Amino acid sequence: MAQTYPQTAGKHSASLKRRWGGAVPYLFIFPWIFGFLVFTLGPLLFSLIISFFDWPIVGKVQFIGFGNYVEMFTDDPLFWKSFGVTIKFAALFVPLNIAVGLGLAILLNQKTRGSAIFRTAFYLPSVISGVALAMIWSWVYSGDYGILNYFLSLVGVQGPDWLNETQWSLVAMVVASLWGQGAMMLVFLAGLKGIPKDLYESASIDGAGMIRQFISVTIPLLTPTILFNLITSIIAAFQQLTLALLLTGGGPMKSTYFYAMYMYENAFKFFKMGYSAANAWFMFLIVLTLTFFVFKSSEAWVFYEGEMKRLPEKKSKSSGKGRSV
Repeated sequence: MAQTYPQTAGKHSASLKRRWGGAVPYLFIFPWIFGFLVFTLGPLLFSLIISFFDWPIVGKVQFIGFGNYVEMFTDDPLFWKSFGVTIKFAALFVPLNIAVGLGLAILLNQKTRGSAIFRTAFYLPSVISGVALAMIWSWVYSGDYGILNYFLSLVGVQGPDWLNETQWSLVAMVVASLWGQGAMMLVFLAGLKGIPKDLYESASIDGAGMIRQFISVTIPLLTPTILFNLITSIIAAFQQLTLALLLTGGGPMKSTYFYAMYMYENAFKFFKMGYSAANAWFMFLIVLTLTFFVFKSSEAWVFYEGEMKRLPEKKSKSSGKGRSV
């Protein structure tokens, strides 16, 4: 027995290592799991629950079922107004955001002196806080002393009061939102760096010019990156709040009254937390639906390197009759 005891202890120790060794990786990711459950999933589920209640910040909580959703769709004109403004903003912002980000990435991908300085300069606006950015653009857009109208006056153009005229306020918001291009620009730049140079050399040997190379080589191989930036742009468009809240407050005449501002005011101005939660879940479903359709459409236009897509075979007229020799 004395001789077998060390062997038994060794087996017991190995058994403990096998039993608890698998838990070690989970201990390392536990802080993230805890944060996700407490600060993300928990509030998400709680917002879904209170969307079925009349839930004022101060007062009696009352279960009303789908009452918030019914009121939102049938008895709240501000809901449709804010939703329409957000759709218009997204229709302008998303394509311009992708085009500007891709254009800057292509410029920075060129081998020129001082390219690192330009990368830093173009990325810098994206790290500026939303409040500071709003202060800068309020000065740029000012109808009395704004720098934009000053430059227009140099060429004989009388600039409008950008933030106080309904026909220009939404355009001004789109341009201001395009300022923080740093993250998208870097993603596009990383995608451009990943395209093999051999493909450009082969296309050049075949006689393809710069434009043809861009259309036939750059764009197809960059479609996965475009897909990612397209989805993030859609999400950003529906979450736009800070600039509108600080620059226009939703005006003039609700022309920049975004859906996120409508949701924010219901929660923290009118203290209707349940109603605001219902607004948030509607926005979540809209973004989820748009993302789903983008993913489904990506099967037709997104190309992954090393993947070959089969073209549909054309049916022969003599199908079933045999081939004629």
